[in-house]
Amino acid sequence: METIQLLPISDIVKNPYQPRIVFDDKKLQELSDSIKENGVLQPIIVRKSPIIGYEILAGERRFRASQLAGLTEIPAIIRQLTDDEMMTLAILENLQRDDLTLLDEARSLQNLVTKQGLTHTQIAEKLGKSRPYVTNAIRILNLPDPILEMIEVQKISQGHARLLLGLKTPQEQLAWAQRIDQEQLSVRALEKRLTKQTNEPNIQSSKDVFIKSAETDIAKALGQAVTIKPNKIEIAYNTLEDLNRLLLILTQK
Repeated sequence: METIQLLPISDIVKNPYQPRIVFDDKKLQELSDSIKENGVLQPIIVRKSPIIGYEILAGERRFRASQLAGLTEIPAIIRQLTDDEMMTLAILENLQRDDLTLLDEARSLQNLVTKQGLTHTQIAEKLGKSRPYVTNAIRILNLPDPILEMIEVQKISQGHARLLLGLKTPQEQLAWAQRIDQEQLSVRALEKRLTKQTNEPNIQSSKDVFIKSAETDIAKALGQAVTIKPNKIEIAYNTLEDLNRLLLILTQK
Protein backbone atom coordinates (compact mmCIF):
# COMPACT_ATOMS: atom_id res chain seq x y z
CA MET A 1 0.00 0.00 0.00
CA GLU A 2 1.29 3.46 -0.94
CA THR A 3 0.82 6.80 0.78
CA ILE A 4 1.69 10.30 -0.39
CA GLN A 5 2.78 12.94 2.06
CA LEU A 6 5.03 15.95 2.45
CA LEU A 7 8.38 14.89 3.92
CA PRO A 8 11.08 17.14 5.36
CA ILE A 9 13.97 17.23 2.88
CA SER A 10 16.33 16.91 5.82
CA ASP A 11 14.86 13.45 6.54
CA ILE A 12 15.61 12.14 3.04
CA VAL A 13 18.90 10.56 1.93
CA LYS A 14 20.11 9.54 -1.51
CA ASN A 15 19.53 6.00 -2.71
CA PRO A 16 22.61 3.88 -1.87
CA TYR A 17 21.79 1.81 -4.97
CA GLN A 18 21.45 4.80 -7.31
CA PRO A 19 23.07 3.79 -10.63
CA ARG A 20 23.20 7.35 -11.98
CA ILE A 21 26.54 8.99 -11.27
CA VAL A 22 26.45 12.05 -13.53
CA PHE A 23 23.86 14.81 -13.08
CA ASP A 24 23.94 17.68 -15.57
CA ASP A 25 24.41 20.86 -13.51
CA LYS A 26 22.77 23.11 -16.10
CA LYS A 27 19.66 20.94 -16.40
CA LEU A 28 19.53 20.61 -12.62
CA GLN A 29 19.52 24.40 -12.27
CA GLU A 30 16.78 24.68 -14.90
CA LEU A 31 14.66 22.19 -12.97
CA SER A 32 15.36 24.08 -9.75
CA ASP A 33 14.16 27.33 -11.36
CA SER A 34 10.99 25.57 -12.52
CA ILE A 35 10.36 24.20 -9.03
CA LYS A 36 10.74 27.69 -7.54
CA GLU A 37 8.09 28.89 -9.98
CA ASN A 38 5.68 25.94 -10.03
CA GLY A 39 6.55 23.64 -7.15
CA VAL A 40 7.27 19.90 -7.42
CA LEU A 41 4.67 18.61 -9.86
CA GLN A 42 5.48 14.89 -9.52
CA PRO A 43 6.18 13.26 -6.13
CA ILE A 44 9.43 11.43 -5.62
CA ILE A 45 9.29 7.79 -4.49
CA VAL A 46 10.97 6.75 -1.25
CA ARG A 47 11.11 3.92 1.24
CA LYS A 48 11.53 4.07 5.01
CA SER A 49 15.21 3.65 5.70
CA PRO A 50 16.19 0.69 7.89
CA ILE A 51 18.50 3.14 9.70
CA ILE A 52 16.90 6.59 9.80
CA GLY A 53 14.70 8.77 7.59
CA TYR A 54 13.85 7.84 4.00
CA GLU A 55 15.81 6.64 0.97
CA ILE A 56 15.01 7.77 -2.58
CA LEU A 57 13.90 5.14 -5.08
CA ALA A 58 12.98 7.50 -7.94
CA GLY A 59 13.23 11.25 -8.36
CA GLU A 60 16.73 12.11 -7.18
CA ARG A 61 16.95 14.93 -9.75
CA ARG A 62 13.76 16.45 -8.34
CA PHE A 63 15.16 16.02 -4.82
CA ARG A 64 18.47 17.72 -5.70
CA ALA A 65 16.69 20.51 -7.58
CA SER A 66 14.37 21.06 -4.62
CA GLN A 67 17.38 21.43 -2.37
CA LEU A 68 18.83 24.00 -4.78
CA ALA A 69 15.49 25.82 -4.77
CA GLY A 70 15.63 26.08 -0.98
CA LEU A 71 12.58 23.90 -0.29
CA THR A 72 12.24 22.35 3.15
CA GLU A 73 9.59 19.76 2.20
CA ILE A 74 8.87 17.62 -0.85
CA PRO A 75 5.88 15.44 -1.82
CA ALA A 76 6.73 11.76 -1.72
CA ILE A 77 5.18 8.35 -2.30
CA ILE A 78 6.26 5.94 0.43
CA ARG A 79 6.75 2.29 -0.51
CA GLN A 80 7.66 -0.79 1.50
CA LEU A 81 10.68 -2.38 -0.19
CA THR A 82 13.46 -4.83 0.70
CA ASP A 83 17.08 -4.03 -0.13
CA ASP A 84 16.97 -6.32 -3.18
CA GLU A 85 13.72 -4.79 -4.42
CA MET A 86 15.12 -1.32 -3.84
CA MET A 87 18.26 -2.04 -5.88
CA THR A 88 16.43 -3.70 -8.77
CA LEU A 89 13.70 -1.07 -9.05
CA ALA A 90 16.17 1.81 -8.79
CA ILE A 91 18.25 0.40 -11.61
CA LEU A 92 15.27 -0.44 -13.81
CA GLU A 93 13.67 2.97 -13.23
CA ASN A 94 16.83 4.73 -14.36
CA LEU A 95 17.38 2.43 -17.33
CA GLN A 96 13.97 3.39 -18.69
CA ARG A 97 14.99 7.05 -18.88
CA ASP A 98 16.52 8.50 -22.05
CA ASP A 99 19.08 10.74 -20.35
CA LEU A 100 21.13 8.04 -18.63
CA THR A 101 24.75 8.19 -19.79
CA LEU A 102 26.31 5.31 -21.71
CA LEU A 103 28.50 4.24 -18.79
CA ASP A 104 25.77 4.64 -16.18
CA GLU A 105 23.60 2.37 -18.31
CA ALA A 106 26.38 -0.20 -18.72
CA ARG A 107 27.16 -0.23 -15.00
CA SER A 108 23.49 -0.49 -14.12
CA LEU A 109 23.03 -3.48 -16.41
CA GLN A 110 26.16 -5.12 -15.02
CA ASN A 111 24.83 -4.62 -11.46
CA LEU A 112 21.67 -6.51 -12.39
CA VAL A 113 23.90 -9.40 -13.50
CA THR A 114 26.41 -9.44 -10.64
CA LYS A 115 24.25 -8.33 -7.71
CA GLN A 116 20.82 -9.62 -8.70
CA GLY A 117 21.87 -12.71 -10.65
CA LEU A 118 19.78 -11.85 -13.71
CA THR A 119 20.74 -13.15 -17.16
CA HIS A 120 21.08 -10.88 -20.16
CA THR A 121 17.88 -12.36 -21.53
CA GLN A 122 15.95 -11.68 -18.31
CA ILE A 123 17.19 -8.08 -18.24
CA ALA A 124 16.21 -7.58 -21.87
CA GLU A 125 12.70 -8.86 -21.14
CA LYS A 126 12.29 -6.52 -18.16
CA LEU A 127 13.43 -3.51 -20.18
CA GLY A 128 11.70 -4.37 -23.44
CA LYS A 129 15.03 -4.44 -25.29
CA SER A 130 16.88 -7.13 -27.24
CA ARG A 131 19.41 -9.44 -25.59
CA PRO A 132 22.21 -8.29 -27.95
CA TYR A 133 21.49 -4.69 -26.90
CA VAL A 134 22.06 -5.62 -23.25
CA THR A 135 25.18 -7.66 -24.02
CA ASN A 136 26.73 -4.95 -26.20
CA ALA A 137 26.03 -2.27 -23.60
CA ILE A 138 27.77 -4.28 -20.86
CA ARG A 139 30.74 -5.05 -23.13
CA ILE A 140 31.63 -1.34 -23.12
CA LEU A 141 32.99 -1.84 -19.59
CA ASN A 142 35.70 -4.14 -21.00
CA LEU A 143 37.50 -1.13 -22.49
CA PRO A 144 40.54 0.28 -20.60
CA ASP A 145 39.79 2.84 -17.90
CA PRO A 146 41.29 5.81 -19.81
CA ILE A 147 38.85 5.12 -22.65
CA LEU A 148 35.95 4.85 -20.20
CA GLU A 149 36.94 8.26 -18.88
CA MET A 150 36.85 9.62 -22.46
CA ILE A 151 33.40 8.14 -22.91
CA GLU A 152 32.30 9.76 -19.63
CA VAL A 153 33.22 13.22 -20.88
CA GLN A 154 31.75 12.46 -24.33
CA LYS A 155 35.02 12.55 -26.26
CA ILE A 156 34.12 9.08 -27.55
CA SER A 157 30.64 7.96 -28.56
CA GLN A 158 28.96 4.60 -28.25
CA GLY A 159 29.64 3.97 -31.94
CA HIS A 160 33.35 4.65 -31.45
CA ALA A 161 33.42 2.41 -28.39
CA ARG A 162 31.91 -0.55 -30.23
CA LEU A 163 34.51 -0.28 -32.98
CA LEU A 164 37.31 -0.08 -30.41
CA LEU A 165 36.03 -3.29 -28.80
CA GLY A 166 36.86 -5.07 -32.04
CA LEU A 167 40.58 -4.33 -31.70
CA LYS A 168 42.81 -7.09 -30.37
CA THR A 169 44.75 -5.38 -27.56
CA PRO A 170 44.21 -2.60 -25.00
CA GLN A 171 47.25 -0.86 -26.48
CA GLU A 172 45.57 -0.68 -29.90
CA GLN A 173 42.34 0.48 -28.33
CA LEU A 174 44.09 3.28 -26.44
CA ALA A 175 46.08 4.39 -29.49
CA TRP A 176 42.97 4.66 -31.63
CA ALA A 177 41.01 6.35 -28.85
CA GLN A 178 43.66 9.08 -28.72
CA ARG A 179 43.43 9.47 -32.52
CA ILE A 180 39.65 9.80 -32.29
CA ASP A 181 40.09 12.66 -29.83
CA GLN A 182 43.02 14.39 -31.53
CA GLU A 183 41.73 14.11 -35.10
CA GLN A 184 38.02 14.39 -34.23
CA LEU A 185 37.28 11.22 -36.18
CA SER A 186 33.64 10.41 -36.84
CA VAL A 187 32.41 6.86 -36.34
CA ARG A 188 32.33 6.36 -40.10
CA ALA A 189 35.87 7.72 -40.54
CA LEU A 190 37.14 5.44 -37.79
CA GLU A 191 35.44 2.45 -39.38
CA LYS A 192 37.08 3.19 -42.74
CA ARG A 193 40.55 3.53 -41.20
CA LEU A 194 40.23 0.34 -39.20
CA THR A 195 39.06 -1.54 -42.28
CA LYS A 196 42.00 -0.19 -44.26
CA GLN A 197 44.41 -1.11 -41.44
CA THR A 198 43.48 -4.78 -41.64
CA ASN A 199 44.41 -4.86 -45.35
CA GLU A 200 41.40 -7.04 -45.92
CA PRO A 201 38.52 -6.45 -48.31
CA ASN A 202 35.17 -5.58 -46.83
CA ILE A 203 33.90 -9.14 -46.74
CA GLN A 204 30.39 -8.17 -45.75
CA SER A 205 29.84 -5.93 -48.79
CA SER A 206 31.12 -8.57 -51.19
CA LYS A 207 28.94 -11.37 -49.89
CA ASP A 208 26.11 -12.51 -52.05
CA VAL A 209 22.51 -12.39 -50.91
CA PHE A 210 22.45 -16.09 -49.98
CA ILE A 211 25.40 -15.83 -47.59
CA LYS A 212 24.00 -12.72 -45.89
CA SER A 213 20.61 -14.38 -45.52
CA ALA A 214 22.18 -17.53 -44.09
CA GLU A 215 24.14 -15.47 -41.54
CA THR A 216 20.96 -13.73 -40.46
CA ASP A 217 19.00 -16.97 -40.12
CA ILE A 218 21.70 -18.72 -38.09
CA ALA A 219 22.20 -15.67 -35.86
CA LYS A 220 18.46 -15.57 -35.10
CA ALA A 221 18.44 -19.26 -34.24
CA LEU A 222 21.46 -19.04 -31.94
CA GLY A 223 20.99 -15.54 -30.56
CA GLN A 224 24.63 -14.65 -31.33
CA ALA A 225 26.46 -12.89 -34.14
CA VAL A 226 27.48 -15.25 -36.95
CA THR A 227 30.01 -14.76 -39.75
CA ILE A 228 30.29 -17.15 -42.69
CA LYS A 229 33.74 -17.36 -44.26
CA PRO A 230 35.17 -19.75 -46.84
CA ASN A 231 35.00 -23.27 -45.38
CA LYS A 232 34.00 -22.15 -41.89
CA ILE A 233 31.31 -20.49 -39.79
CA GLU A 234 32.32 -18.24 -36.87
CA ILE A 235 29.93 -17.82 -33.92
CA ALA A 236 30.69 -14.96 -31.54
CA TYR A 237 30.01 -15.10 -27.81
CA ASN A 238 30.70 -12.62 -25.02
CA THR A 239 30.27 -14.46 -21.72
CA LEU A 240 30.50 -17.99 -20.32
CA GLU A 241 26.73 -17.83 -20.02
CA ASP A 242 26.52 -17.30 -23.78
CA LEU A 243 28.97 -20.15 -24.44
CA ASN A 244 27.08 -22.60 -22.22
CA ARG A 245 23.81 -21.68 -23.91
CA LEU A 246 25.36 -22.24 -27.34
CA LEU A 247 26.72 -25.62 -26.30
CA LEU A 248 23.26 -26.69 -25.14
CA ILE A 249 21.71 -25.62 -28.45
CA LEU A 250 24.39 -27.23 -30.63
CA THR A 251 24.50 -30.52 -28.71
CA GLN A 252 20.77 -31.09 -28.59
CA LYS A 253 19.73 -34.24 -30.37
